[in-house]
Amino acid sequence: MTALREKWLELADVKDELAVRDWFMGTSGNLAIKVADQPLEFLVTASGKDKKKRTDEDFLLVDANGQPAGETPLKPSAETLLHCAIYGKTEAGCSLHVHTVANNVISELYGDAGKIDFQGQELIKAFGLWEEDAVLTIPIIPNYADIPNLAKAFDPYITADKGAVLIRNHGITVWGKDGFEAKKLLEACEFLFQYQLALQLHLK
Repeated sequence: MTALREKWLELADVKDELAVRDWFMGTSGNLAIKVADQPLEFLVTASGKDKKKRTDEDFLLVDANGQPAGETPLKPSAETLLHCAIYGKTEAGCSLHVHTVANNVISELYGDAGKIDFQGQELIKAFGLWEEDAVLTIPIIPNYADIPNLAKAFDPYITADKGAVLIRNHGITVWGKDGFEAKKLLEACEFLFQYQLALQLHLK
């Protein structure tokens, strides 16, 4: 099996699992997985596709600038530049971007603060935070309609090989060393967001 096919199947499996969770409403969201380092090439979801179905046109190969690596009628997802930024600055191998009700509401509730902190919750360990007083901070950036401006706002928070950033009233982008780690981080974030919303309702 070629490296391209192997990565294609890895990303397709992640897509299928997230689709079952209904995290791709209205064809939203995009996924990417690195195929090669030199030169940088990665698979990214094609724009406008129904991610609940698996087809041969789910992904396309793009270069370090997010441009198709070969002739194709497919168009890369709108936020491809975010994936370019991640792979250009880290050793991450997979990055995922989804829009959920929970991450959108959290991003609005805490958007003015520019971040949300989690401390004492078990699932922050997904990010390697095992200390008793550890704090997971997830930045929240403005939702610029212009993708280059969005990528510019996103770039300062790409500081490690795994991480997460919320885009206000838009969605979350996470990245990790491979599909398994990226999915684990995404699941942890979504759990924490749902926990925080449930806690706030209870406290009221």
